[in-house]
Amino acid sequence: MTAAFSLEGRTALVTGASRGIGAALAVGLAEAGADVIAHGNSRSPDETCRAVERASRRAWPLTADLGDPAASRDLVGRAVALAGRLDILVNNAGIIRRGPSQDFADADWQAVLEVDLSAVFRLCRAMGKHLLDAGRPGKIVNVASLLSFQGGLTVAAYAAAKGGVAQLTKALANEWAGKHINVNAIAPGYIHTDNTAPLQADKDRYQSILGRIPAGRWGEPEDLKGAAVFLASSASDFVHGHVLVVDGGWMGR
Repeated sequence: MTAAFSLEGRTALVTGASRGIGAALAVGLAEAGADVIAHGNSRSPDETCRAVERASRRAWPLTADLGDPAASRDLVGRAVALAGRLDILVNNAGIIRRGPSQDFADADWQAVLEVDLSAVFRLCRAMGKHLLDAGRPGKIVNVASLLSFQGGLTVAAYAAAKGGVAQLTKALANEWAGKHINVNAIAPGYIHTDNTAPLQADKDRYQSILGRIPAGRWGEPEDLKGAAVFLASSASDFVHGHVLVVDGGWMGR
């Protein structure tokens, strides 16, 4: 059965892999046997690449500003040029802007929607075309959020984008499942990352969130490795359009 979870011989592109969840997912895929192209938006993913290489897999660093539509249109092509092929795409890169909705700036709305939703669509579109043109199966794993299901507080753009990621995942799965392309998503719960730093710094809010998590702790990026390997591997070949929540039990509370 363990062979079904092996990623030996496959190549993955992981966006937003310079730190946090993206770095953990890149290393997890490498530990399962994949070669990895690690993308960084504003920070070099060199450290992640070194971690991938310590797992005895090949690694390539790639930088691009996904706030630029041209960059997201070109990223899959650049990855293929580096590695020769792609079998797995993990759309992890994301940004967040916080503020009361009545004062939320258009520029912040547009920035979040561009990186967190529009770039995800462009990357999925390019990956789908790459796989369909090559006549090969493949895996797309999008990173959604608990806010794909809930509204959150003072993060209207992020909630809208992550709700869109969940629906985009289902829509693309409907189109491509019959072509042996699996499109699924992971919805992380509250994880210790840079994006949640303001919540971690607010002691009352942090404890309030902690009190609702049945597992009794916030998550770590490494907690998402297993879900990513499952959705990227043959073990999930009959899983299409699913949003896999990894939240310590938050959604079941």
